[in-house]
Amino acid sequence: MYDLLLLMSMVCGTIYVLVLGFLVLSLVRKRRASVAPNTVVAPPDKGLRHVLVVWSGFIIAALSVLVLGSFLADRGLARMQDAEVLDVRVNGHQWWWRIAYREPGGTSWIETANELHLPIDRTTRIQLVSGDVIHSFWVPNLAGKTDVVPGRNNSLDLTPRKTGWFRGQCAEYCGLQHAHMALDVKVDTAGEFAAWIARQKETAHPPTGDAVASRGLALIETGTCGLCHTIRGTAAQGRAGPDLTHIASRHSLAAGSLPMSRGALQGWIAQPQAVKPGTLMPFIPLEPADLNAIAHYLEQRQ
Repeated sequence: MYDLLLLMSMVCGTIYVLVLGFLVLSLVRKRRASVAPNTVVAPPDKGLRHVLVVWSGFIIAALSVLVLGSFLADRGLARMQDAEVLDVRVNGHQWWWRIAYREPGGTSWIETANELHLPIDRTTRIQLVSGDVIHSFWVPNLAGKTDVVPGRNNSLDLTPRKTGWFRGQCAEYCGLQHAHMALDVKVDTAGEFAAWIARQKETAHPPTGDAVASRGLALIETGTCGLCHTIRGTAAQGRAGPDLTHIASRHSLAAGSLPMSRGALQGWIAQPQAVKPGTLMPFIPLEPADLNAIAHYLEQRQ
């Protein structure tokens, strides 16, 4: 599509410059003719017919080039639809993003939250759904806005051409914390993406030889955390909130509200309403030692 845009700009820009040139030429010739009003008016230029024929031919050729370019672009898009792509499902919630990956030919999904990884020079088909109200998926440096509507599946094909971190944002007002519904997007090389996917497939390993982390896991499994969150490989299998299996590997916390760190984990768990007023994560009273144990366990989820 970028090549088609470049072709259209070149063809239309050339025609625009030529039209302006002919306009300036006609104004100059008219001014010269007005200097001597008593001169005999010459018959029409003998070459005018030839010029019109050439100009008409040029216009037809330019339009043919645009039609051919459009045809090739549409055929490329059709091929991309038929090709095996990376399937990603993005579900908008108030106010965070549930993200799941499925490799071509695969049946199982790998779930994460609030951080989207894309392989460079490979097409990713993103299925956009909403679990509550209307959201809008927007990563300005990668793609335009696409609405995320309850009861409707919208799709977006992305083929990133440069690596790095990019910020995404919900672009449709969706409630009190709309401004804090961000999305970290990382475009990886093929090797980096394969390694990241391999890590995300792994379940949580039980902490061994670490009494504090073991206590943190026990608190999650037997307390209220496990009712809302999933940590694959443990008894925590809640679905209301984000998957926490590899939470410490993410770039940020609470949909971009906090940088990922031990202190941010503790602050978010202790007082989520102070960080993000109106969030559906409730306040859960915890003793300082219990809060430290849970944060200690989660920061090991790389």
